[in-house]
Amino acid sequence: MPRTIRCDAVLVQAVIAGALSFAHLHDLAAAAGQDGWKGWAYPISVDLLLVAAWRRLRASGPSRLAWCWFLIALIASLGANVATAGFLDLAHPPAWLRFGIAGWPALAFLGGTLLAHTPAAPRAEPAPGLGTEEAQPDPVAFKSAPEPSPAPELAPAGDPLSDAAPVPVVPAALLDHARKLATEYRSRTGTEIDATTLRARLGVPPQLADAIAAQLA
Repeated sequence: MPRTIRCDAVLVQAVIAGALSFAHLHDLAAAAGQDGWKGWAYPISVDLLLVAAWRRLRASGPSRLAWCWFLIALIASLGANVATAGFLDLAHPPAWLRFGIAGWPALAFLGGTLLAHTPAAPRAEPAPGLGTEEAQPDPVAFKSAPEPSPAPELAPAGDPLSDAAPVPVVPAALLDHARKLATEYRSRTGTEIDATTLRARLGVPPQLADAIAAQLA
């Protein structure tokens, strides 16, 4: 499927501005005596140094080295654009302009070498516990503890002189939990759960386990 080419106004503006700046740099270099291919190499050198310094700033963060060479290349480019606007007599360029143009290759070579081979300073790592994202609490730590089962109520004895043990009253919540255990035990073993197993599972006294087993039968 063919891809449609969309005209980007920002890209067009950047191409126009770059072409004008390149032409001004070439005209200034040619006026200072840099004829032929040397006049075209001068603007390439300025623009490449500007791009290299900017890439260093983007990749490694702000640094004195990158800012220094970025400003040097920017001043060279901006100065060439202003100088070709009639502020200087390019037919008779001053000595300082010819001196600067002639010395630029060595300066640009030094800047490019330093930008390429000087190690970047490591970025500062955030201190432990001071990250941008707040530490999320562990949901497990905030889970409420299970509510204790209510103490079994003992049915009042009919005759204080009787030898029969009082029958404990089974709370409804404990009985529901016991039914779930009995259902799981029946599906796993195929047999009904007994009082001993209930006592071990629920952690209740023997009399209460017998009462629960009797209600589950």
